[in-house]
Amino acid sequence: MTQQLDQPDTSRQLDHVDLTLTGMTCAACAMRIEKKLNRLDGVTATVNYATERANISYDPALADPASMMSAVRSIGYDAALPAPIGADTPDPAIARIAELQRRLLVAIVCGVPVLVLSMIPAVQFRGWQWLALGLATPVAIWSAQPFHLAAWRNLGQAEASMDTLVSVGVIASFGWSVYALAFTHAGDMGAVMEMSLVPNRGETHHLYLEVASTTVALILAGRWFEARAKRRAGGALRALMALGANSASLLRADGTEVQVDAGELRVGDRFVVRPGERIATDGVVELGTSAVDMSLVTGESVPVEVGPNSPVTGATINTNGRLVVRATRVGADTALAQMARLVEAAQGGKAPVQRLADRVAGVFVPVVIALATATLGFWLARTDSFAEAMSPAVAVLIIACPCALGLATPTALLVGTGRGAQAGILIKGPEILESTRQVDTILLDKTGTITTGQMSVAAVYGKGDVTRSRLLRMAAAVESYSEHPIARAIARATHERGIIIPPAEQFIAHAGLGATAMVEGRSVSVGRARADECPPGSEAMTVVAVRVDDKLWGAITIADTVKPTSAAAIQRLRELGLRPILLTGDNELTAHAVADEVGIARDDVVWGVMPEGKVHQVQRLQAAGRVVAMVGDGVNDAAALAQADLGIAMGTGTDVAIEASDLTLVRADLHAAAD
Repeated sequence: MTQQLDQPDTSRQLDHVDLTLTGMTCAACAMRIEKKLNRLDGVTATVNYATERANISYDPALADPASMMSAVRSIGYDAALPAPIGADTPDPAIARIAELQRRLLVAIVCGVPVLVLSMIPAVQFRGWQWLALGLATPVAIWSAQPFHLAAWRNLGQAEASMDTLVSVGVIASFGWSVYALAFTHAGDMGAVMEMSLVPNRGETHHLYLEVASTTVALILAGRWFEARAKRRAGGALRALMALGANSASLLRADGTEVQVDAGELRVGDRFVVRPGERIATDGVVELGTSAVDMSLVTGESVPVEVGPNSPVTGATINTNGRLVVRATRVGADTALAQMARLVEAAQGGKAPVQRLADRVAGVFVPVVIALATATLGFWLARTDSFAEAMSPAVAVLIIACPCALGLATPTALLVGTGRGAQAGILIKGPEILESTRQVDTILLDKTGTITTGQMSVAAVYGKGDVTRSRLLRMAAAVESYSEHPIARAIARATHERGIIIPPAEQFIAHAGLGATAMVEGRSVSVGRARADECPPGSEAMTVVAVRVDDKLWGAITIADTVKPTSAAAIQRLRELGLRPILLTGDNELTAHAVADEVGIARDDVVWGVMPEGKVHQVQRLQAAGRVVAMVGDGVNDAAALAQADLGIAMGTGTDVAIEASDLTLVRADLHAAAD
């Protein structure tokens, strides 16, 4: 984060810290903490209510994390330094969701009978009101405790929020009911509470126990759904951190290996990575050659050949060959940790708009209380009866309690997500339903979204009288001994065509070049083709040349094939008024070839972009006034999915992408995005 413009000493270096916050119940709480932190000298803070974190830049000469945590605690909340990346710590959101669920269950079990007894005179037996009081008491006191505590905290800060209004409404309705039962005819054993649309000023024994119970139950339901949605907002970070390697084979100076926690690695340490293992942290290859699956970073299915002095990224997968890597970045400095910060920053940038009740509560609550007090005074002066005056005063407080807001959120969530699930679309929250109709631009990841994401044989070119089946047969005989993704694609294509693969002998792998073997007494080599050996139109593909006894027999092209439904789905998106843009980490030739095949204009192709580049593209379009949807499936898409106004993940994609998105498509088909 850059320094503020009004800060005189621009040469002073700022430090950064993230604080984990607890105790927030609404967006107004986040604003209150943010204001408190920004009042500290040398501190610039932003608070993310969804992830419950404060991102802070501060001048170490003027402030420190301890003083910031004290400032947060001084206004009734709690703050702590976050656990180290990859640390196995309990998730406080789980405990909060469980607590809300317990309070909600009590409110429902006790509140429903109170509602039935209060609203249906036919079931009001002798002494019913005392049973209703007994059932409503745990709801008004224990289930509503979070609202009462928040209201008390707000009172200490001379502020108000939706919690204040709920607490005042519950206390007023429950308190009046207790008073009426104790001091008016409402407590008579044979009393019946009639329902009438015409007010009777002389009737003073109405009870409001059902208001206290139902209001608490409805708003707790909204808070429970909200807490679950907030935990999902942090799910992308948890899934991203889970991709890292748990252990590493540390290579000691004497040449022995020892298994250590990946978090124990330090810059300069040397560690071994075997085929199929994840690279423990960012580093540089010192010994060995291999092909590394870099889809975590680039999203592309074609592995990258690495050798001595090649940089490698932590959490990527070594497909074949043994590597000795020297660590260059560890912990919070790794590319994986930086991607996690990108996702968190993107989620913070698109925090939901504050609810109306929270925005106006600072004015609305005092006005309601003043009106209720004025009503009490007016009727007390007119009737000279506290009982008669109290009833309309309580009615003013109760009618202002925002129970409709508590009902609207869970109802919209249940109905909307249920209908979406029927259509194969998993929706994370009701606010997402509103944003879909505003989208005018849709960014499409290439690999796994438009294409299958799996390398396969696109074409086989035999030279002279060499048939395609014969060429595949000889190539597969060599490649079936290799674990390289290109080799697996050739072997798989041969099996699919029903071609019998002969055995090979004297197999030798040449890292980065290919492999050779003896097949049926002949020397066969399979490797990357030279430019003059590539067939026309194969510029955007990987071309493998096959030589038998040093004579070129032909070539095999390998590519990530376009899904058969992608072109039609993109046409549907155009018909909906959306502008499709292809976004890929692949090279220009491949990107343009795919765009041409599915009908995306070349001016709408962005190629060679890393995860941060995808986020930048989303931000650039948003700055230009576009409402952006992003469709992706890979880890490298997660930050862009979180940044977009509408993030759509393919259901067959990575957990990280699914967690970071707003919608998940059950079918791995772009037609579902159009739906």
